[in-house]
Amino acid sequence: MNILAIDYGKKRIGLAWMQTGLDIVLPFGTVNSLEETIELIKKEKIDKVIFGLPFDLKSIEENDNTKRIRKFAEKVKKETEVEIDFADERFTTAEAREMGGDASLDEKAAMLILQTYLEENK
Repeated sequence: MNILAIDYGKKRIGLAWMQTGLDIVLPFGTVNSLEETIELIKKEKIDKVIFGLPFDLKSIEENDNTKRIRKFAEKVKKETEVEIDFADERFTTAEAREMGGDASLDEKAAMLILQTYLEENK
């Protein structure tokens, strides 16, 4: 199964990828639009997409950002029919800044989203 994680930002969409069996989370670039996201999902035969949800630091209540991401996720699901799930992305940007390597900050945040999801769903 090909799993794609998305760090949906206002400027860029960071991506991370993993194939079950290999179980290594890798950076997968960035895209800038819904159309590019849909095209990539279809081209790469993605089976599942994990979106990071930026909950408030003090609670897991919905806010404007989580609503915006859920709306984007629904559009992706409608256009691709892939399975969609969500992971808490609090602190991923701060953690991503501390990571080494050549991947972009957006890709690193997506990698952390996917790792969080995998750990919570073992």
